[in-house]
Amino acid sequence: MRIGELAERAGVSPRSLRYYEQQGLLSARRSSNGYREYDESDVRLVAEIRALLASGFTLEDTRPFVDCLRAGHQEGGCCPESVLVYRRKLAEIDAEIRALIERRAEVADQLARVRPRCAFTPEEPHAGTDDRELRRPGAARRQAGTGRLLGGLVPPVPDDPPGP
Repeated sequence: MRIGELAERAGVSPRSLRYYEQQGLLSARRSSNGYREYDESDVRLVAEIRALLASGFTLEDTRPFVDCLRAGHQEGGCCPESVLVYRRKLAEIDAEIRALIERRAEVADQLARVRPRCAFTPEEPHAGTDDRELRRPGAARRQAGTGRLLGGLVPPVPDDPPGP
């Protein structure tokens, strides 16, 4: 198939496909007239790239997933290199969540200092939310590892090493 058809089927622009090719993530054969020609398998490669980008991965992060698919695997995430990228990304996200929780606690502590007892009225945003630990001035800040953030809302990763 030509670049326009692949772009339409994959839901991307031809420009994106040319960029993926330039980055070595996608390869096209050239027909005698110089047009790019793609295989059916390239639709899956582009879908994998787009899904990973939409999840916050960088274009460079997608490389092991693309290589895994090119090696004939059904899923781009089943190769050891892809699993390492997944684990690294989860660690980055967990660090971001911890930083946000700490920032939120700081702001909540500031609010508690300004408003004694920090009692919400029904008209206020977030009234009735259960964030007592995060609002309590001087509350111990527990370090959480992968999958142990937000009271278990972040699911653990299989084979996740135990936290501190």
